[in-house]
Amino acid sequence: NRLVDTCLQVHGGAGYMDEYPVSRAFRDARLQRIGAGTDQIMNEVIAKRLGIRAGD
Repeated sequence: NRLVDTCLQVHGGAGYMDEYPVSRAFRDARLQRIGAGTDQIMNEVIAKRLGIRAGD
């Protein structure tokens, strides 16, 4: 995510336009980050699979 953020800053406002591949990379990076769920949801899923309560 940091690499894509840096690339986006280098391109400035044009980085958000679909004319540049960095705009697609930016959207894809964000989707991967939130696609599986929030950190809290993922913690609960992992805890459930381990047989413990989340937050313990």
